[in-house]
Amino acid sequence: MKTTLKLEEVMMFALGIYLFGLLDYAWWWFLVLILTPDIGMIGYLFGNKVGAFSYNLFHHKGLAILIYLAGIYFSIPLCQLIGVILFSHSSLDRILGYGLKYDKGFKFTHLGEIGK
Repeated sequence: MKTTLKLEEVMMFALGIYLFGLLDYAWWWFLVLILTPDIGMIGYLFGNKVGAFSYNLFHHKGLAILIYLAGIYFSIPLCQLIGVILFSHSSLDRILGYGLKYDKGFKFTHLGEIGK
């Protein structure tokens, strides 16, 4: 099952790359921005509960899709870019085993404990 889930995330990451390709941005923007959603980890400076909330906010695929679709609906390319980056980053994280966080601490994710 673990392999199937990772393959699914690889395909979603590929979808993110495809959607980025439809936007009118140079490819180097993808490389520069792909790690920016990790800014959500700053919340851990204020404790596990705030950290988990902020991390999950920046790594929630549903929110990424809503931002992307709002960008399409309102013709705002920047929103489309933000949505694609959030979506792609979340998929990349999950490929690497970093899932959404529980309040217990950074290493406790919906994919299991990081490092095990």
